Amino acid sequence: MLQALDADAVRRWAAAGVRALDADREAIDRINVYPVADGDTGTNLLHTMRSALDALVHEPADAVGAAVSALAKGAVAGARGNSGVILSQVLRGLAESWDGARTVGGTALRTALRRADELATAAVSKPVAGTVLSVLTAAADAAEECGSDLLDDVATAAVKAAAQALADTPRQLAVLAERGVVDAGGRGLLLILDALATVVAERLDSDVEHDLPPVSATKAALVHESSAFEYEVMYLLDGLADEQALRDRLAGLGDSVVVAGDGHGLWSVHVHCDDIGAAIEVGIENGRPHRITVTRFADQKARFARDRAVVAIVAGEDAAELFRAEGASVLVLRPDREPAVTDLLDVLAETGAAQVVVLPNDSELADLVAQAAEHADRDGRDVVVVPTASPVQGLAALAVHDPSRRSGDDVVAMAEAAAATRRGELVIAKREAMTWVGRCQPGDALGMIDGEVVLIEPAPADLVAAACRLVDRMLDAGGELVTVFAGADAPVGLDDELGRHLRLSHPEVELTGYPGGQPETVALIGVE
Repeated sequence: MLQALDADAVRRWAAAGVRALDADREAIDRINVYPVADGDTGTNLLHTMRSALDALVHEPADAVGAAVSALAKGAVAGARGNSGVILSQVLRGLAESWDGARTVGGTALRTALRRADELATAAVSKPVAGTVLSVLTAAADAAEECGSDLLDDVATAAVKAAAQALADTPRQLAVLAERGVVDAGGRGLLLILDALATVVAERLDSDVEHDLPPVSATKAALVHESSAFEYEVMYLLDGLADEQALRDRLAGLGDSVVVAGDGHGLWSVHVHCDDIGAAIEVGIENGRPHRITVTRFADQKARFARDRAVVAIVAGEDAAELFRAEGASVLVLRPDREPAVTDLLDVLAETGAAQVVVLPNDSELADLVAQAAEHADRDGRDVVVVPTASPVQGLAALAVHDPSRRSGDDVVAMAEAAAATRRGELVIAKREAMTWVGRCQPGDALGMIDGEVVLIEPAPADLVAAACRLVDRMLDAGGELVTVFAGADAPVGLDDELGRHLRLSHPEVELTGYPGGQPETVALIGVE
């Protein structure tokens, strides 16, 4: 077991926390009945923890203090919902306590949990017993009372106390007892604390008995329950001078007021209210609001018609029909103009899904997809990108897509299938250029593997021969299945000729051919 936490252990903890929340997201969403039964606490916690992990990935740290500080900044900037803002303060408490430290042990964890408890409680205008705050306080109390200074002992004591406090929440909050559930935010916090204890103990999986009551789909709030107010308003705020004054002003407009900072000048503001304009004006009076999001509770459960969908971006109507037949929604690229972010946003919205997996099928579309994902995310839609660089990889990913599988496992399976598919492309050179295998001239056929030119067939090119040579090169590394999309420049009968060639040269390999219709392309080839 670990004697001290370092930056690498923090990274493993953050990743484990994301995995745990992803695995339990739907269950946590189902038991979300307080303060509003809007069924999104698990989703909000997962989004916030992902934002924290992303910030750490993009801000490498070699000390535990710097690593947790990056997590806190990312969590505040990406916090979603009441529960997400509170989680950001848990991370901020650790960051403040461990500022400047390279490693920390059990004593430092004890101090940090108390600071996390103080900040999270202070961020909420009206703390209520039986919520995530009760679970956090119990964990901090147990850490302080632990008779050992060993990191593992302190972490384990905190987790066990948090589990007991979570089980007690229905006895503290009547609405939980009525629905037969525990507090959703508290359950999410327990998963994150348990992920920390698991990393400290150097276990692969949790072995702590949480003794959680079962999640009952019949008792849990599966329909929207009205809030006293109509809207949830959130925004980030720079330049805040008096957080308590802001908190008091917002409390006069509504409830569920949370004002939380990252310790570096950025604040996350959350309120349930009826007057959207007044809530934003209060922010303007106290600083510079941005990233403003407004959710109408009455629409929240109805705005997503289904849980999950897949969107594929493809060129060529033939390829588009193939992806549609496999169950994906499709953005068809037009040859006469570059795609816009709004084009992809329209398709994402048309899916009606809360979570969408996007298959870009072209590495040059990475920026566009990232921008669209950010916009969709602000609207409450979770977008996950599987980095497919070619339609052959996209089709391989779609082939293993299983909507009945846990979403995180499904995305991993799709990404692995795409990565296991080598991609090739045969095109006609438009201009003279220097390649890795020599100079090409206009009209030459260029064979590429994973984006690099590996063969040149001089003009006038025998396209069938070039395609056969390219497939042979790709099969040098092994393979059992060859998939070919015939592009707009493909000669008639290309699939048949490749099939005859493979029966002679690689009789063990199966060939599947499709009309693709990609402009300025002879063939797209995948080998699995």
